Amino acid sequence: MTTLPIVVYPPDEQGGRRVRMDGEILGLAYSLRDIAEFLRRAGLNDPDPAWVEVSTLIDWRGGGPEVWEH
Repeated sequence: MTTLPIVVYPPDEQGGRRVRMDGEILGLAYSLRDIAEFLRRAGLNDPDPAWVEVSTLIDWRGGGPEVWEH
């Protein structure tokens, strides 16, 4: 089984989604912009929200990029 390097977990009660890359927690995101910023800080070359939404490198758990409510 292949493990993807970026995992976005299901939303919590406040709508935040934990973001993990290569086993390290990057933060709690409340939007695609938050995820893009976390990935930029982690060294990805200028990801933007549109890329985050369609990237096959992201394993969306508990709903896709449109799900932000628990």
